[in-house]
Amino acid sequence: MADPARARKVAERIKVLIAQGLDTLVKDPRLGFVTITDVRVTGDLQQATVFYTVLGGEQERADAAEVLAAYRGRLRSHMGKGLGIRLTPTLEFVPDALPEDAAHLEDVFRQVHERDAELAAGRAAGGYAGEADPYRKPRETEPEEPAPDEDDLTDEYADGRD
Repeated sequence: MADPARARKVAERIKVLIAQGLDTLVKDPRLGFVTITDVRVTGDLQQATVFYTVLGGEQERADAAEVLAAYRGRLRSHMGKGLGIRLTPTLEFVPDALPEDAAHLEDVFRQVHERDAELAAGRAAGGYAGEADPYRKPRETEPEEPAPDEDDLTDEYADGRD
């Protein structure tokens, strides 16, 4: 079993080699605009899963899947020559769910934006629930008692001492 760092390096190299192979080996016009988004390799480096996206509609995706399945052997051979490891991993092409996830997130963001606009409109039309200024203010000081006159002061203690 290879260590994870080596598996990651092999996966990155496979990604580059498959992209080059799609450019140089595959001459089928049905391939269209294919982007290799990710490659995952098993720990023993025996299987590689290649994730890809296709620019276009459902028909273009189906055509690209057929072309990739047809050229799997040639791409594996090209990958084996470029990798230089003892065993060449088998290839599995999987359409990436990235565009669908992005579309879903766009819908969620649109809904959040609409809800924020509704709340902003409601906030502009509404008034205060309490006072207009809800913050505490410093208390107004009450007037102090006037200072006692000197005549009222005695030099006596409460216990009668002088």
